[in-house]
Amino acid sequence: MRVILQKDVINLGDAGDLKEVADGYARNFLFPKKLAVRANEGNTKAALHQKKLGELKREKRKKAMEGFSSNLVGKEYEILVKTGGGDKLFGAVTPMDVASILKKDGIELDKRKIEIAEPIRSLGSYKIKIRLAEGIQPVITLHVKKEEE
Repeated sequence: MRVILQKDVINLGDAGDLKEVADGYARNFLFPKKLAVRANEGNTKAALHQKKLGELKREKRKKAMEGFSSNLVGKEYEILVKTGGGDKLFGAVTPMDVASILKKDGIELDKRKIEIAEPIRSLGSYKIKIRLAEGIQPVITLHVKKEEE
């Protein structure tokens, strides 16, 4: 059965793609969850139009994020944390902490876009990747310093 995907489906395709799937898969999984619709002439034209609009939106967003990315590249931020013996942190520095530091600098970012490779549990400098859009991932430096008592 030919279907048009309404949303991205893992291991199948992206929204707007025209795919050939098993009848049972379409009837029992894709249609009830509103992930796809049956492909007919009218739906196919509408899906192609939606896909073109989606691509234009993605391009526009990507250009906007490239400009935003240039503001972040190479910036350095500092966070003061409480430590125990041996310069170990109480807890860890989380993406939420990084987002709040960026917010103080006037940069609103969702904490899910901040990628910390491994938990930050000690003092030092760390490179943190920020996922803005597909292929646009500026890296900032975070200096974790001891809070003076």
